[in-house]
Amino acid sequence: MGIKKILLVEDDPNFGTVLKDYLALNDYNVTHAKDGIEGLIMFKNSDYDLCILDVMMPRKDGFSLAKDIRVTNKEVPIIFLTAKTLKEDVLKGYQAGADDYLNKPFDSEVLLHKIKAILQRKENETSTDTEQFEFNIGKFFFNSKLRHLSVGETAEPQKLSPKESKLLRMLAIHKNDLMPRELALTKIWRDDNYFTSRSMDVYIAKLRKYLKLDENVEILNIHGEGFRLVEKA
Repeated sequence: MGIKKILLVEDDPNFGTVLKDYLALNDYNVTHAKDGIEGLIMFKNSDYDLCILDVMMPRKDGFSLAKDIRVTNKEVPIIFLTAKTLKEDVLKGYQAGADDYLNKPFDSEVLLHKIKAILQRKENETSTDTEQFEFNIGKFFFNSKLRHLSVGETAEPQKLSPKESKLLRMLAIHKNDLMPRELALTKIWRDDNYFTSRSMDVYIAKLRKYLKLDENVEILNIHGEGFRLVEKA
């Protein structure tokens, strides 16, 4: 698999150095940029497997940097670090192309877990095709292009609505991992407010009804964070 390269953009020199050393101890090749401008230059001059961006930085903040990164690379995973905990900022982060979010101060082991999970997921997506549209979920076979959810080859498939299909596909891509609520709302509903959030809950309830045919498949509600499609062994 090789050593993964991480671009860390953090303007706090002490925290940045400590974090860089910690990640290096865990076998990551880390480049540390001191602000958003320097981060963008470094990103354009090399290839990285993942970016960790502080949100509040002088000259160019993390959100602006993420948007610039997304212009040239839509796939590289981005994790935001922020001292802010406002929902608006979390949503803004996902809209800027974030894969995950951590509020300072945070446990370094949690960050390490998130990095491993994201890189593993990206590797799985790459190996199976990033535009994957066929999924095996327990006893189910799901084709997101045809919007068919079926059990076995002889049974009549359940035809899903476009939003049901998009939501199940996103859950399937994150199978056994957290699918952040804000991520689904911004990617599928293009907005995150009370009404779209309630709408998504209705669609989750519909998917749960379809998936009841297999007792080993379940959509868990991770309170305040999102959902997890679990396939029990």
